[in-house]
Amino acid sequence: MASIKLGDLAPAFTLYNQDGNEVSLEDFTGKQNVVLYFYPKAMTPGCTRQACGLRDNKEELAIFDTIALGISPDPVSRLKKFEEKESLNFTLLSDEDHSVTEQYGVWGLKKFMGREFMGVIRTTFIINKRGELAYIMDKVKTKSHHDDVIDVLKSLN
Repeated sequence: MASIKLGDLAPAFTLYNQDGNEVSLEDFTGKQNVVLYFYPKAMTPGCTRQACGLRDNKEELAIFDTIALGISPDPVSRLKKFEEKESLNFTLLSDEDHSVTEQYGVWGLKKFMGREFMGVIRTTFIINKRGELAYIMDKVKTKSHHDDVIDVLKSLN
């Protein structure tokens, strides 16, 4: 598992979004801050709550010149359904082989209902305009994620 820390340049990547178009992290370098959040599976209760919180706070993120990018191992077609079902207004990215998730060190052993399996460890990275990791949120609460992100953005300004 990769080990990245605050101040490091965020690992570069290019993935397909919910519309099947390539999106690269470098597209935002020098232009906007990025809330890069990794979530386990589209259209599940926690992931929906987290995504809708960001959707509903897009204008507040914009105050801090910040956009959200969500990454999951879901295929593009599932991301499109998720976007449409929840009227999401930000980019979702497909990392089916979890290579980017591994680059960021958030693919690991999880436990659920007595079962162990490999999966996405819900984590959020705040990346500044220089492409550096400004904050790492590894204790993510889906209900308050959007408020927690905004509090971090306020503290960084």
